[in-house]
Amino acid sequence: MADDRELSPFHERVRTFLSAEPSPKRSAARRAGAAVRDLIERLVATTAPAESVEAAADQIEAVAATLAGYPQGRIFEGFAESSTSGDPAAFFDNSPILGAANPLAPPVRVRVENGIVVGEVTWGSAYEGPPGCVHGGYLAAAFDEVLGMTQSLAGAPGMTGTLTVRYRRPTPLHVPMRFEGSLDRVERRKIFVTGRLLDAGGEVTAEAEAIFVRVDFAKLAALADERARRAPPGAEES
Repeated sequence: MADDRELSPFHERVRTFLSAEPSPKRSAARRAGAAVRDLIERLVATTAPAESVEAAADQIEAVAATLAGYPQGRIFEGFAESSTSGDPAAFFDNSPILGAANPLAPPVRVRVENGIVVGEVTWGSAYEGPPGCVHGGYLAAAFDEVLGMTQSLAGAPGMTGTLTVRYRRPTPLHVPMRFEGSLDRVERRKIFVTGRLLDAGGEVTAEAEAIFVRVDFAKLAALADERARRAPPGAEES
């Protein structure tokens, strides 16, 4: 298992980003993301009367129309999908799992601690599956993201080959939870990682194993170029 002194250059840049003060634009985007996240929490199964929901919808549509006046940038830049030249700032701000600026994200807040990737999260009402508990599909997606960061400790990250999740007990909503991801070993192109999800008392609610496969990043660059060609008119690279 890697310790902090053995982290890849990409992780060193990620750690620098996590400790840096965000720019005014990133701060504004994170604030907006948090505001929409709060809106989602309040909207899910609301008991507000129809006229209040209609009034809220009018305001939301007005905000969407304001932002529609600006072109969409390119926000995708992932751990498992980026080389060491990728931009961790774009990934952390916009990830659907980790992104503070993405209202779809819980978000999971990550750091590297003594060679272990730690992710802290409190799941809101939007992620409910069984009553009062997190939907298993969201847990699988979160494991994929956290373990995707973990496998890049190997220094030459790859893409998910297999992901196996074992649900030990229901994961509660509105309770602080902790992901832990460990790099186990590397066998040629395969990177083996494991993870677990714990509550505040240390009880494990889910575990995961994954194999990531190192890839030719030239092929990913070609995919990125194809994505740019398919972008709608007026779209700009961020």
